[in-house]
Amino acid sequence: MRILVVEDDANLRSVLRAAMERKGCEIEEACGGAEALRQIGRKAFDAAIVDYHLPPPDGLEVLRQLRAAQPRCVRVLMSGALDLPVVMAAVNRGEVTRLVAKPFHLDALFSALEEALTERARLEEIYGRAHQEVLERQRRELELCFSDCLLKLAVQPLVDAASGAVEGYEGLLRSRHPSLNSPVSVIAAAEAHGMLGRLADRVATAAADWLRELPPQRTLFINAHPGELADLAAVQRRFASLLPSANRLVIEITERSNVLEQTDWRAAIEWLSDAGFRIAIDDLGSGYNSLSVLAELQPAFMKVDMSIVRNIDREERKQRLVELLTRFAQATDSRVVLEGIETEAEASTARRLDVDLLQGYLFGRPSLTL
Repeated sequence: MRILVVEDDANLRSVLRAAMERKGCEIEEACGGAEALRQIGRKAFDAAIVDYHLPPPDGLEVLRQLRAAQPRCVRVLMSGALDLPVVMAAVNRGEVTRLVAKPFHLDALFSALEEALTERARLEEIYGRAHQEVLERQRRELELCFSDCLLKLAVQPLVDAASGAVEGYEGLLRSRHPSLNSPVSVIAAAEAHGMLGRLADRVATAAADWLRELPPQRTLFINAHPGELADLAAVQRRFASLLPSANRLVIEITERSNVLEQTDWRAAIEWLSDAGFRIAIDDLGSGYNSLSVLAELQPAFMKVDMSIVRNIDREERKQRLVELLTRFAQATDSRVVLEGIETEAEASTARRLDVDLLQGYLFGRPSLTL
């Protein structure tokens, strides 16, 4: 067990070190608050015994930052002169686990420390059981989503910016489950239980259903989770039935994702592209690697995130950014889509900026029927 002792009295530090090392503990020392914070940034601790009065910052501030950085660490505050209201407030906030008043007998300190460690273990066991129960319930709910066909794709139109004609639709995941009732909750559950493949299969099946229903000249955009791209064999199996309609299907990969960190994404993207599917970057401008994604994926469509589109008619910097993206798209044989268009003023500005496609509530909300 590694323990941090923070005390400006060198003699007391020496006594505590000797006593705790006899119990088999690994001890790190600090003589003041600043040194303690440096130690906290370098190593993880099972427990910290911190004096209240220290060269700044004081013991309470050290424990406050320790709780934020290492919430599992047991935090013991020792002092001979406590500012009781301040300390009790820290106890109530959970920043202090145990109080030990100076002077103290070493047995009292060890007892307080052992009690706190025992309590932590008990609470972690309770939390672990509760967390497992939550996961098991979540798995059952996700299984129900698959077995009862509670997962559907709602479609939202994408219109030609110049003519206003509907050119295609985006298929957006929707769930009719009472608890897993949003795309975010369904995807999070699938990630937690290793079911992304099954979720992707369901989306592909729903996409095939929509392609049979949509007019033959309409394109369908569907989202792909970056985790799907790590398994080329699964991608090939999943999209095999869609190969006859490959020219009508666009695979959207969000720019928020870590797709570039997936080990086998290139093989999956190359296979999809060679098969005739087109690639779109979704949520462009919302993440941290926009330029890298553009360079690596060479998308057929660049879907600009609604955070950039919102109020674009009133914000010149956003207009300049879209202009740059439009020029880049023209140079790379790509098309720009502005997402989240909600007002005619935004749409009018988008047309003036010479973007290709528009999507948003102004042109239609996601719907389970045409």
